[in-house]
Amino acid sequence: MIGEYIRLFKARGYMKRNLPFLYSWHAYVGYELDLYEAFKKPRTIIEVANDKSLQEDLLKRWVEVGGVIGYLRKKSKERYQTVKKFMVPASKYNPRSTGVLLKEMMELHIPTLIKYPKIMKSEEKEVFDQQEHGMVVAQTSSLLEQLAIPRVMKVMKKANPQTVVDVGCGSGGYLLRLSRKFPKIKMLGIELNKDVAKEAGEKCREQKQIDIVCEDVHEWSPKEKVDFVMLNNILHYISPHDRLKLFRKVSKWIPEKGVLSVVSPIHNSKHGGQFSSVFNSFFTAFENLYPLPSESDLIELANAANLKIQKMQPVIREGGWYQVTFTKK
Repeated sequence: MIGEYIRLFKARGYMKRNLPFLYSWHAYVGYELDLYEAFKKPRTIIEVANDKSLQEDLLKRWVEVGGVIGYLRKKSKERYQTVKKFMVPASKYNPRSTGVLLKEMMELHIPTLIKYPKIMKSEEKEVFDQQEHGMVVAQTSSLLEQLAIPRVMKVMKKANPQTVVDVGCGSGGYLLRLSRKFPKIKMLGIELNKDVAKEAGEKCREQKQIDIVCEDVHEWSPKEKVDFVMLNNILHYISPHDRLKLFRKVSKWIPEKGVLSVVSPIHNSKHGGQFSSVFNSFFTAFENLYPLPSESDLIELANAANLKIQKMQPVIREGGWYQVTFTKK
C-alpha cells in the first residue's frame, strides 16, 4: 500500500512539473496557425475553422485549453477572444514575434530529446540539416541578438574599429543594427547557408557599408587585417578541434589590440546551468553539432590562440548566454 501511495505521489509530481508544457504547446499551435490573430476579435470556433480550413473538433479542444490557461476567454454567443497577455506570441507574420523560439523548441529540440533512448542504444546519431532548419535557427538567433546587441555595441564603441567581420552572420541582424549605430565602419558578413546568406544580403542591401558573402569560414580569409571579429551563436556548430583552428585563424586576422567578440551559451557557468545542460544534451545527439564550451575551455582556446579574455558578461542569465570579449595579447 505504501508503495502505491509513493507511485501516485511521484505521478502527481510529474504532472505538476509538466504543467508549463501546456502553455508552450498552446502558444506553439497558436503561433503556427496564427490563431491568436484569428481570435483577436470575438469569433466562433466554426468561423475560424472555416476560414482556415481546420478540423473543428481539434480547434475546439485548442480553444478549451486556451480558456483554462487564460490565453483565451469566452465572449457572448459562443464567441472567443485572445487575451492580451505578455506570453501570447504575436502573429507568425510579425518579424518580432517570439513564436519562432517555440517553433524551434517544438519542432527540433523536443523531438530530438524524446528520441534520446533510441539514439543512446543505436550506433548512429542524428544529422542536423542546415538547409531544413537553418532559416528557423537564424530567426531564433535574431531574437537573441536583440538582447546581446547592446553589449556588443558597448564593446565595439570602446574598440573603435574601422573594419568588422561577422562569422556566421545569419540573416544579418547584428550587422544591420551595428551599421546604423556606426555608419562609417566597413562590415562583412560570412554565412555558409545559401538561403540565409541571400536573406542577409536583401536585409542589408541599403547599407552600402555591408557586404555579405556565402563562404565556409574554414576556407576563407580576409585580404587585410580586421579590427573587430564576431562569432555569434555558432560555436556549437564547430568541433572543439576546429574551434581551436578557428580561434588561431581569427587571431591572425586581427592586429595588436584587435577584438574578438563571442556570443554563446557557456556550459557550467554561474548562470543558466539547467538550460546549458539541456542544450548540451540536444547538441550531443547530433553527429554534426558539438557540446558548448565551458569557461575553462574558452580560457584554453584564448591561450592557444594568443588571445586573452577581457570580459565575460551574461546576456540571458536563465539560458546561460554570455558575451565574451577577447583581445590580442
